Amino acid sequence: MVKDHLQIIPEDINSKFNVVIECYNALDRKIDNLEKRHDERFDLLDFKIETVNNHLSKKIDAVAADLKAHRADTEAHGNIYRVRES
Repeated sequence: MVKDHLQIIPEDINSKFNVVIECYNALDRKIDNLEKRHDERFDLLDFKIETVNNHLSKKIDAVAADLKAHRADTEAHGNIYRVRES
């Protein structure tokens, strides 16, 4: 009878280790999936930021060109219009 109990202990320990290993593998897969989803989202966010940055750069360049043309036109009118910077 003691011999039967001694065989049960290793089998019980083995089954518990198998459960722990299965849980570890499941968590490992979940972490990998989470990492993949986050990488994809950050890639999309980087793309969006770059797109907005390019769009704003073009807008700023256009405003700067308009301002330069306006300033040249205003200064060409002599005493009628004056642009002063403080």
